[in-house]
Amino acid sequence: MTVHFIGAGPGAADLLTVRAVELLRASPVCLYAGTYLDPEVLAHCAPETELVDTQHLDIDEITEHLVRADRSGRDVARLCSGDPSIYSALTEQTRRLDAHNVAWDVTPGVPAYAAAAALLGTELTVPELVQSVVLTRTRARSTTMPESEALTNFADTGATLVLHLAITRIRALAAELIPDYGPDCPIAVVYRASQPGQLILRGTLTDIADQVESAGLRQAAVILVGRALAPKLSCAQSHLYDPARDRHRTSQAV
Repeated sequence: MTVHFIGAGPGAADLLTVRAVELLRASPVCLYAGTYLDPEVLAHCAPETELVDTQHLDIDEITEHLVRADRSGRDVARLCSGDPSIYSALTEQTRRLDAHNVAWDVTPGVPAYAAAAALLGTELTVPELVQSVVLTRTRARSTTMPESEALTNFADTGATLVLHLAITRIRALAAELIPDYGPDCPIAVVYRASQPGQLILRGTLTDIADQVESAGLRQAAVILVGRALAPKLSCAQSHLYDPARDRHRTSQAV
């Protein structure tokens, strides 16, 4: 039997992969975090599927459910918010399953930052302006961050920043980023991307905190910062699509 770690995407039932849907239909047990998941996702499960909401369970209690299902000969769909490669506790869970000799695999999902960028209609990398995206978080009441990954170190690069699990610190973060990005730097906050209740806030580093606090956002939000987010952006032509490049290739072929 196998525990299938499945990227649930940003939450919308129609943003799961075909493989994810097939595994949900075929797995007799499904574990999911009700805090972040649109209930419509669970409609992909068979009617007789055992559903376990993990939002109030610790890692050992979750493992107990997974191991028990395996010992009873049942496959498990373990839904992870977004993509399992980012902030999913995949490592903590799989090392426990390895200790119990439980087989597992991973099915990727749509990352929350990608869904947020799609809603904003924004490419996070713009020719000759920014070509890197940093996915990170900050520390509040959570796991310690490595000293080398201080936010100011990433800000110094000028890359597009995507901040997860950081919405409650929005005012302090904006102030921390202003020296490198400037007070007028565009910033967007996307709450529950693709789900009912979705909310998009746009602003600058000087005014976004007021908007977030006014909206009362405390979780399930992604913060995006950088010049690529400007609504009206003048940028260079990508070399890949530059007509001069095509003419050069044609002349070489001749």
